[in-house]
Amino acid sequence: MDAGVAQPRPLTAIGLRLLSALALTTLSMLVKLGSEQGVHLFEMIFWRQAVTLIVMIGVASATVGLLALKPVRFGAHVMRSIYGLVGMSLVCGAVILLPLAEATTLNFTAPIWAVILSMLLMKEKIGRYRWSAVAIGFIGILVVTQPGSTPVDPFGIAVGLGAAFMVALTSVQIQDLNKTEGATSIIFWFCLLTTPVAALSLPFVAKAHSLDMWLVLGGIGVSGAAAQLLLTNSLRYGSAATVIVMDYTALLWATLYGWQVFDELPASSTWIGAPIIVLAGTIIVLREGHLAHKAKRDAQAAADAEAASAIAPTSAPAEPLDPQTR
Repeated sequence: MDAGVAQPRPLTAIGLRLLSALALTTLSMLVKLGSEQGVHLFEMIFWRQAVTLIVMIGVASATVGLLALKPVRFGAHVMRSIYGLVGMSLVCGAVILLPLAEATTLNFTAPIWAVILSMLLMKEKIGRYRWSAVAIGFIGILVVTQPGSTPVDPFGIAVGLGAAFMVALTSVQIQDLNKTEGATSIIFWFCLLTTPVAALSLPFVAKAHSLDMWLVLGGIGVSGAAAQLLLTNSLRYGSAATVIVMDYTALLWATLYGWQVFDELPASSTWIGAPIIVLAGTIIVLREGHLAHKAKRDAQAAADAEAASAIAPTSAPAEPLDPQTR
């Protein structure tokens, strides 16, 4: 699991990413359902993390081994856990405050925030293609949110955009962690560090549940763990540029769940704005893939040139034969 793209299998990667989109949307649906039945947000976060922690211990034992979970940069895991816990709270909060389709659409703005954060935090140079995508994305946000009108809860919109921002910030943090930590280790430490924090709220928010509600809480944990594993393995068999676009299928599942479970359909502004935001995210993903491929090609060319220059001095012209040996 921690071996990166060991053997490219694009169709397998795409299939896993499609399933991860379904798992994440199912998680959001169950969070919303639990909230409507009176379960507190923090209790749902606790069960989501606790179940995933148990699953990751089992996965690590069966694959990389528990010793591989030893952190190289523990402080970086702590920061990732802080970002991740805040982001998870906002993502779940947006799902509770907004219709599923609208919350999902706003979450699609994460690549837009990631571009801005790459410039601010990683000093990355952003070209006209990605800046154009950012502009297109914000037009889509304006269409979905309709400032000045009241079709969607303004506070919910703020929480949804904050959630997308934190997802992007967490992605930048994970990108840095990947330099020294394996994927299993990153997920394990995130769950291990945040589960006790979430547990601190249980004496104040937990309550007795019916069997049906325990099934919902169990489903939150299982779908969360499944999403983590599917996301990780999709990147094992394919590049990010290949699979990330599949995340946009979550809007289809969100619309279906919203209609069948909560009797809600997206507003007309969401149908118009969502494709604009998806277009912006797709441009960013494709451009990132192009730049990564170019950087890899340039690095290979530089390595080939260096190898050629190292060999050249050994090919000195032969000295002329001494006259006495002719």
